[in-house]
Amino acid sequence: MKRRNTHSTAEIFEVLKSSGNALSHDMIQENIGSDIDRATIYRVLNRFCEDGKVHKIIGDDGKQYFAICHNCGEKKKVHSHNHIHFRCLQCGKVECLERDLAVPLPEGYVAKVHNLVISGFCNNCS
Repeated sequence: MKRRNTHSTAEIFEVLKSSGNALSHDMIQENIGSDIDRATIYRVLNRFCEDGKVHKIIGDDGKQYFAICHNCGEKKKVHSHNHIHFRCLQCGKVECLERDLAVPLPEGYVAKVHNLVISGFCNNCS
């Protein structure tokens, strides 16, 4: 489905893109120069997720974080986010760690999706 590229959409995407890390709704709202209301930000972020432009991370703090998608399933033409995320307890930065994760499952189990967030201190705060 073709979506309109509104000023709000472009501004929210630019904030995510320029960050380089995953951002919560509050972090995005703090970085937006104009008066875009909370509901519009949530609506735009959910559309970005539906369209495969960003992915959502549920942090260990219960917040939702959004990150620009990079190379998500390009080879398989599948949108997958099965990688580890790291949240710094001091500065609050949430980032994608592009590493494969092998979890030993019982025989007969097949994992399709996982959401793993590791919390600790990033290299700038440790």
